[in-house]
Amino acid sequence: MNNKSGLILRHTPGVRANHWFVAIVFILATLSGLAFFHPAFFFLSSLFGGGPWAKILHPFVGVIMLVAFFMLASKEWQYNRVTDADHQWQKKAMDIMLNHPVEMPDIGRYNIGQKYLFRTLLLMIAILFLTGIVIWQPYFAPMFSIGLVRLAVVAHGIAGFVTIVAIIVHIYAAYWTRGAIRGMTRGTVTAAWAKHHYPGWYKEMSKRSE
Repeated sequence: MNNKSGLILRHTPGVRANHWFVAIVFILATLSGLAFFHPAFFFLSSLFGGGPWAKILHPFVGVIMLVAFFMLASKEWQYNRVTDADHQWQKKAMDIMLNHPVEMPDIGRYNIGQKYLFRTLLLMIAILFLTGIVIWQPYFAPMFSIGLVRLAVVAHGIAGFVTIVAIIVHIYAAYWTRGAIRGMTRGTVTAAWAKHHYPGWYKEMSKRSE
């Protein structure tokens, strides 16, 4: 914590760069994937030079997203272990979201909602990768039975839908929690913000600055 400015480092430049790279690649993967999800979205393929190019690029973009996301996850995993304080926070979640006065448990760097989201994205992106391999033409799909390929197509679509919903929730939560976006753009948050939203993490950072 910078005692002079009253700001606390929330995310390092490396983490922020990784996060925004994942966000950009996710958008590209989503747009190219939606182009083949339903005919109504096929017009999105024009963003990639047409249907053939969108079909070629989509799996490669997906692999890049997988690698980038798991690089980010490896850095954030240590902060996403569920603790007793998280369970206490979960019991008071409704009061917290409604801004009712409650005694905040000493949660760490992330709350349990963020940790659930983290695990959801880990699982869904892993499923997207595995099912994507099965349906990847012309490289891998011929190695599998037509029944398995069809099942993988369905699972891929469901996992993609869940991932999109999870990201929408993530964006909304970041916008709703005033000051959170600053942490991922400028890298720092105010001490007051940290103390209010993540008291356990605030205390830890305060001890480090002593």
